[in-house]
Amino acid sequence: MIGMLRGTIAHKSPDHIILDVGGVGYRVLIPFSTYYELPEEGGTAILQIHTAVREDAIQLYGFRTRLEKSFFQLLISVSGVGPKLARDILSNIQPAPLSQALVQGDIHKLSSIPGIGKKTAERLVLELKEKVGKLDIGAIPAAWPQDLPPADVMDDVASALLNLGYKEPQVKKALGGMDASGGGTVEELLKQALKVLMK
Repeated sequence: MIGMLRGTIAHKSPDHIILDVGGVGYRVLIPFSTYYELPEEGGTAILQIHTAVREDAIQLYGFRTRLEKSFFQLLISVSGVGPKLARDILSNIQPAPLSQALVQGDIHKLSSIPGIGKKTAERLVLELKEKVGKLDIGAIPAAWPQDLPPADVMDDVASALLNLGYKEPQVKKALGGMDASGGGTVEELLKQALKVLMK
């Protein structure tokens, strides 16, 4: 199994990158916590890799730190939580507040994450409450970098919302309810969009 990849970013989008490793392009699925820490296309990246093997495909999930990868692997150890949902969870909430919600049994906060219902939230708490205490969550950066250079920002925000499981009408509502007149990074505008959807 692939455990780590180092290469040049040939393509970068909010949910995946193409990493050129010795002339071979690996499609690596990533959460937002990784997206915002990666350099732009042409830059060099080192990713911790989780390899998900299915009957019809092999998918690579990439993370900037071993801790994020460990948290992802904890999530997929829960019954009913597959790699895609685990990535979506980490895209919606950073590891530190997620860990806090699990330890405190905050079902409301967990079930507010797209794709997580009350039963799944309860199962996450039941199965992970003790386990997350063993991870050094404090070693993961508490916030995403703020200096991400925008590149067709609104398209990136729309793509990110679709990849999080929102439907096209919801995406249009979010984009229409945002104040993007002052510009901003994908992260800042995505936060605005999510606030609109949660009203």
